[in-house]
Amino acid sequence: MATFTSRWYALAALALSTLAIGLDTTILSVALPTLSRDLHASTGDLQWFTNAYLLVLAAVLLPAGMLGDRYGRKKLLLGALFVFGAASAACAWADNTGQLIAARAVLGLGAAVIMPLSGAVLTVLFDDRDRSKALSVWLTASALGIPLGPLLGGWLLDNFWWGSVFLINVPMIGAALLAVALWVPESHGDRTRRFDPLGVLLSAAGLVAVTYGIIEAGGRGWGDARSLSTMIGGAVLLIAFVAWQRRNRTPLVDLDLFRSKAFTGGAVLATLASFAMLGLLFALPQYYSAVGGQDAFGSGLRLLPVIGGLLVGARTAARLAARFGHRPVVAGGLALMTAAMIVGAWTGADSGYGFVAAWITAAGIGLGFTMPPSMDVALGALDPERSGVGNGLLQAMRQVGGAIGVAVLGTVLSGAYRDDLPSAAPPVARESAATGVAAAAHDPGLLHAVQAAFAHGMDVSLLVGAAIAGAGAILAVFLLPGRAPAAPVEGERQVLAESGL
Repeated sequence: MATFTSRWYALAALALSTLAIGLDTTILSVALPTLSRDLHASTGDLQWFTNAYLLVLAAVLLPAGMLGDRYGRKKLLLGALFVFGAASAACAWADNTGQLIAARAVLGLGAAVIMPLSGAVLTVLFDDRDRSKALSVWLTASALGIPLGPLLGGWLLDNFWWGSVFLINVPMIGAALLAVALWVPESHGDRTRRFDPLGVLLSAAGLVAVTYGIIEAGGRGWGDARSLSTMIGGAVLLIAFVAWQRRNRTPLVDLDLFRSKAFTGGAVLATLASFAMLGLLFALPQYYSAVGGQDAFGSGLRLLPVIGGLLVGARTAARLAARFGHRPVVAGGLALMTAAMIVGAWTGADSGYGFVAAWITAAGIGLGFTMPPSMDVALGALDPERSGVGNGLLQAMRQVGGAIGVAVLGTVLSGAYRDDLPSAAPPVARESAATGVAAAAHDPGLLHAVQAAFAHGMDVSLLVGAAIAGAGAILAVFLLPGRAPAAPVEGERQVLAESGL
């Protein structure tokens, strides 16, 4: 066992690594308009900058934990930290969209190993007395990246070149590498569990195919044969994945977890919340930049209401759920998100920031009311023997929900934007709002048309998001328990649930 002092040094290093991952969740959002302009990226490219990371992260989360148990958590953690640092540098110096998408995918690979293994290492470093405190520090570091990302990213973009938003990870990862090497002991879990390569292949290929088809449909149209066949092929692969998991004696995903109504309901609703959150964070910075004319830091500042609302809502939801139960809190949160996005669908190119700030704050509060209580319900349905694999599955579902949210809402936004542009608009204006604004530098009429078209596209995507959130509010009534548990099952679960942002 590590000494008292070295344990906390190791915790600080692991917290730095999760902070870097948390920052990466939102710091890219404010960089999207700059990347669109400097790399001549289309809306589909912008979606893939986010989704390449999220899809690899979701596909590797589950096998990463199993591989760490079998081959040694410290060894894999050191390798993942190196990969994450190197991929961050590769992102910073990418010369084109293809290189950046590839580097983001590798970045997701590193993050997928760091997230579960750093948490598993904490259970070795700390005994029952200190474990909840250590987990709270570790998870809070990750959550801090959500509000810090837009502000730090905006400041870096206004003062340096766009690659600086990725290079900020390198010193944090370097410190984590050194501390893990010095102070984290090697540990293993269940070494007898067999690897499921077919399960990994089917799930990863299915997710990528579905998401790729959705993004392609944004440019080619929803009736395009290539886009439809790719989506259908991905769905077939995912069905084959489920069938294989039912037959396999050592499956990648324990499907028996879904026999629990509480676990299923909590997992589905947390996934819907991630869908909405990342979909909003994809559209809003582009709106602030293209329509509001804000620089990167100004866009980051204007994202704070949705982030602040999320944090306030999460803290309030914990108290309300203890008193009234999870069902009304989560259903109310999703209903509030629905109402906020319907109101937001009235946003126009000439809307004042006060109006936008009001509805995104309400949406953020709704997100906070939805995510932590949903996580709490799902985690509370797990017995101790399956808490690790169950939490890993929850994290994977949330990441997939975020990826699909960016793909679907981004595609809807892109299609509606193009359809609303006048037919005389130049082709470059149809690639994205950022390129449209650049093309209209000396044409006020085109500039107004681009801004109005983007606002229209965002409004349509908000209505789609509202429909999904409304469906989630109805599901919450039927899937979630009506009364709160008398007491938390265990301190670790409470910390995980409260920090599940």
